[in-house]
Amino acid sequence: MSSIDPGEPGSAPSGRRRRKAAILGVTAVLALAVVGYVVAAAALSGKVPPGTRVAGVGIGGLSPAAAESRLRREMAATAARPVTAEVAGKRVRLSPDAIGLSVDYPGTVAAAGGGWPSPAGVVRALLGTRELAPRVDVDEERLTVAVAELATTVDKPAREGRVSYRGLEPQAVLPRAGRALDQAEAARTLRAAYLQPDGPVPLPIGVVRPKVPASEVGRVADTTARTAVAAPVKLTNGSRQATLTPGQLAAHLRFASDGDGAMRPSFDAASVAVELQDDLIGADLAPKDAGFTIVNGKPRVVPAREGRGIDAAALGRSVADAVTGGGSRTVVVPVTRGKPRLTTEQARGLGVAEKVGSFTTAHPCCAPRVTNIHRIADIVDGHVVMPGETFSLNGVVGERDKARGFVEAPMILNGRYVNAVGGGVSQFATTMFNAVFFGGFQDVQHTPHSFYISRYPAGRESTVSYPQPDFRWRNDSPYGVLIKTSYTSTSLTVQFWSTKRFDIESQSSARYNVKGFATLTDSGPRCIPMTGVEGFAIDVWRIFRKDGEVVRKQKFHTVYTPEPSLTCGAGS
Repeated sequence: MSSIDPGEPGSAPSGRRRRKAAILGVTAVLALAVVGYVVAAAALSGKVPPGTRVAGVGIGGLSPAAAESRLRREMAATAARPVTAEVAGKRVRLSPDAIGLSVDYPGTVAAAGGGWPSPAGVVRALLGTRELAPRVDVDEERLTVAVAELATTVDKPAREGRVSYRGLEPQAVLPRAGRALDQAEAARTLRAAYLQPDGPVPLPIGVVRPKVPASEVGRVADTTARTAVAAPVKLTNGSRQATLTPGQLAAHLRFASDGDGAMRPSFDAASVAVELQDDLIGADLAPKDAGFTIVNGKPRVVPAREGRGIDAAALGRSVADAVTGGGSRTVVVPVTRGKPRLTTEQARGLGVAEKVGSFTTAHPCCAPRVTNIHRIADIVDGHVVMPGETFSLNGVVGERDKARGFVEAPMILNGRYVNAVGGGVSQFATTMFNAVFFGGFQDVQHTPHSFYISRYPAGRESTVSYPQPDFRWRNDSPYGVLIKTSYTSTSLTVQFWSTKRFDIESQSSARYNVKGFATLTDSGPRCIPMTGVEGFAIDVWRIFRKDGEVVRKQKFHTVYTPEPSLTCGAGS
């Protein structure tokens, strides 16, 4: 039988009392914390947490609206500050608005908080501070466009190598790397640099490599290009034959990148097809452009005619293959149905109705240069310059050579007279220049002689050589221009027929800055005597009148160097 000692207190009831007291204490603490949190949260609710700063601007304790207003005010200068970029060695200041960057003020305030805060948020608000970065709004389309426009000022395409000819000698233009702005990375860089106080940010530039390396261009110039013009090419059309000389091949043959790492030959057969059409097709079978004849002082249209013609594009491909393929250098000429370049109806609509410009120059009879003057006049006679077209004398006539009837005659080269095939044709250029002058057409390129030549009007003359200097003028009228040439043994005339637009008057200044000439002697075998002429400057005005009123004036300034007096000694 058990018994309880009445002197010892019971252990179970006292342990329960202690646990109950502990639970009540914890509950009280938690209750106080909750009450504190609720009170603090209620006080902070609807406001940006205290201690919050955005880009150095304090917005803690403000309502979202007030915080946004303060940010807009305090950050206005920073938000509008241009982004300075460094690209290709240059600094560029870019307006944030222009590149689509701006501060997202509502988003920034929302990120800072302002609703019912979490317990951690209450603790952070009561005990600490925080610095937030402003959020940035990006107009992607505007940024993309701005970076693309910047790229146009930076990008340089790679220059592909090419091979052409000077005479029969291949001339290589070596490739050169280009550069290109990395637009995607540049856009990311600009976004990151916005609102940052640091200096210019470099934008990434990439290297653009040529498709064909310099070694391949050099190899083509040293081997393939030389072989291509080492022998003539024979052209055949049935029983008809013609030959492309090495010189003709070199004048129209080029090697350029094919886009896949190799060099591709191309032969421009357009002018060759025109030159050889009569030989390979026959004048009676070839198409004939509409033309003009002058009858009783009036232009009359000569009808066009269709016929058989050389397919210039196909001929160009065939010749390029023949000179680089290593096989036969005989090409069967591709023939197609040929249409005239100027139809009868087109000719009738050109407004070729009256003489609008004419000029005549004189020369001594019977010198070799007269042969050249007559030959170039025959080539140009009847040529029609279309509205808006630029006439190039070298482009129409080509290189003067003996095969086409030109002969050696004196010309000016490096301040001395020398004999050259085609010498003297500057008289034709001068005569045509004056027809252009009085016809009221646009002068594009004319080069006065270095010395004054007395048979030409001072300040209104032009030299020409091949390939430069050229003589070019533009038909800046809405009408066609028919060129008619004629000559005698002592004179040359160039006429322009079109629709008259202006009455032209020429006025000249007195000669000024006159300089004397030197007296020289030479005993060289190729010496050509020179008479000696003073140098001077002169101004010429072309005055345009319409219905009697002056509508425009154009000034031409010319400076002539002294022509020395040169006596050739006995050894010449």
